[in-house]
Amino acid sequence: MTRADHAARPTRRRGAAMLRDRWSLVRQQWHLSSLWTAIWLSALIYVPLLDPTSGPLQYVVGVAVIAVFVPFSLLVEAEGGVLARRAPAITTVLAVLATPLNAGANILLVYAAGLAGSALSRRAVLRWQAGLTLLLLGMALVSHIEMPWRLFTFGPSLVLIWIIGFIAHEQAAHARATRFRNAQVEHLATLSDRERIARDLHDLLGQTLTGIVVRSQLAQRLARSDAEAGIAEMAQVERAARAALAEVRETVSGWRQVDIDDELGVAGDALAAAGVELSVAREPELVFTPSAETALGLALREAVTNVVRHAHASRCTVALRQVDGRVVLEVADDGVGGDAPEGNGMIGMRERIAAIGGEVQRRTREGRAVTVVVPSAVAT
Repeated sequence: MTRADHAARPTRRRGAAMLRDRWSLVRQQWHLSSLWTAIWLSALIYVPLLDPTSGPLQYVVGVAVIAVFVPFSLLVEAEGGVLARRAPAITTVLAVLATPLNAGANILLVYAAGLAGSALSRRAVLRWQAGLTLLLLGMALVSHIEMPWRLFTFGPSLVLIWIIGFIAHEQAAHARATRFRNAQVEHLATLSDRERIARDLHDLLGQTLTGIVVRSQLAQRLARSDAEAGIAEMAQVERAARAALAEVRETVSGWRQVDIDDELGVAGDALAAAGVELSVAREPELVFTPSAETALGLALREAVTNVVRHAHASRCTVALRQVDGRVVLEVADDGVGGDAPEGNGMIGMRERIAAIGGEVQRRTREGRAVTVVVPSAVAT
């Protein structure tokens, strides 16, 4: 075997694989279309029975047209694109060539109307239907089949051109609208997922990274006077950084569950590193649903992060209780307060709490306070 033969082997294999794939697709399309195709193409066999002058040639032509048109129509369904737009013209040409030899081939004009309806605009479909009607009438006028058999030969096609054309166009329009809606849903789902990831990364990493910054600053100060304490603080920084990495992975993968008691512990560490005393009042019998616990935990994290970053407070109070059929989470501090506009964190908190039927209230005078209220029916 020559070197050229070896080089040609991969090409032949790819070609064979493409042919197998194409044949598999054609077989799938056959299951969908064969019955409809067989019913109407039967005109190529029974119409010659209406012509007393018919002979073997008409049946040979009928079988040949079926053998050519069926694979062609299935290929149009599989390929689409340019071939689908040219299919009405190709089918019409085949009908014009075959009808003088087998009058049943006029049924191909019905297929041409259906192909036009599937691939073209409504105005173009109407033009095609009008042109096919005129062409069919011309074929009927020059046909040598006697009346009333000529009416039975060409009459059904005259009606079906309009029925099939409109049905095919409506089905194609419905399919396009469905694909458009599905694309919209997919696009909105993608945007929603991106917003979720952005919001969760902000809420999850905000406090962790703030704690890393605060502890790093503390470790620098301690390193000058107490090396052991500085080393201990840097160990806390390392643990916080590893926790942040794990949170990023969980957020991106979508598998993340927040525990409210763990968040209270993390909040105490972050506030202690910033020199803020934490007081917690939590009703121990409260047990939350996973979605509500995640939303409340992330709300707690965002509120505590804002205390560490902006409040310049010395004391922070966290209260978690159930009042009048509602679960209430309140985070308050004795800091400077202020009327600064809400950032992405507060906006994300409001969106997340609103998604479970709750609301967020914010007070900025005489210190800061964030109150989250969720119906007990949802939260517990």
